[in-house]
Amino acid sequence: MIRLDLKREPHWLDLGHGVRVHVRPCSTALVMAARAAAARASVGVSIDEEASVGLRMAALVKALVRLAVDDWEGVGDMEGKPVAVTPEGLDALLDLWPIAEAFERNYLGPALLLDVEKNV
Repeated sequence: MIRLDLKREPHWLDLGHGVRVHVRPCSTALVMAARAAAARASVGVSIDEEASVGLRMAALVKALVRLAVDDWEGVGDMEGKPVAVTPEGLDALLDLWPIAEAFERNYLGPALLLDVEKNV
């Protein structure tokens, strides 16, 4: 049975380490747009298959963050002053593995779980 309990409104997502991001709901359109952006980013990249999977997933998560996040808390510059959300800042934030993993697990995870459940 599919449960229709995914969040449908923008909400705050805790990523740990004092960081929260305000996100749009994880919708089919948002994930598909992120997949397309990740595919465009990987055109012409020539690496072995194992590394390719990791780079594609990282590109997908970064593309999804860029589309989903419109605000954040707990992110600052070198002096600890809060900074505005920018695409470059989001990429830098996602270069931190614990943050990227938390975003993937807490934002994309429920949607992926739904995908797994429908295939059981």
